Amino acid sequence: MSLTQLDANAALIVVDLQHGVVNLPLIEPAAPIVERSAKLARAFRASGRPVVLVNVDAGAPGRTDMGHRPLPSDPEFSRLVPELEQAPTDHLVTKKRWGAFQTTDLDNWLRGKGVEQVVIVGIATSIGVESTARFASELGYHVVLVTDAMTDLDAGTHENSLAKVFPRLGETTTTDDLLARIG
Repeated sequence: MSLTQLDANAALIVVDLQHGVVNLPLIEPAAPIVERSAKLARAFRASGRPVVLVNVDAGAPGRTDMGHRPLPSDPEFSRLVPELEQAPTDHLVTKKRWGAFQTTDLDNWLRGKGVEQVVIVGIATSIGVESTARFASELGYHVVLVTDAMTDLDAGTHENSLAKVFPRLGETTTTDDLLARIG
């Protein structure tokens, strides 16, 4: 863990903590991930920092070796979990790709708020979280990844993201360390 500082205008990005995702077969239960993410969202709001809640309601149309797997059309699939306590000040991003920046207004919204550092949590580590972190890094944001506030569908890809990818994209920390810095 190597977080050097938390900027006064850092934004929290919560990725895909929605009904259809938290109920997938994850490598660890979603409840602690949701709880930690909700704590961080409350702390960011209380400190006047922006909170971005991201959900997914479609997948990229390209062909893959795994085949095209459309997301369920049930509106409950993309509804955010209530524990996040969505506030009127939160920015909602509905994405149709893995990452929260591609084909959304997120970059413009963050820049309009003067944000230079993003803190990312959510599900799945190697998919939505990593894709969002990669785009954030390429766009020039300081990236912070809260490793105990994310999980994945696959232990190997989760560990690869934590050990190999995230140290190249940004700084890592834990929920407790970050909460202490907000206080």
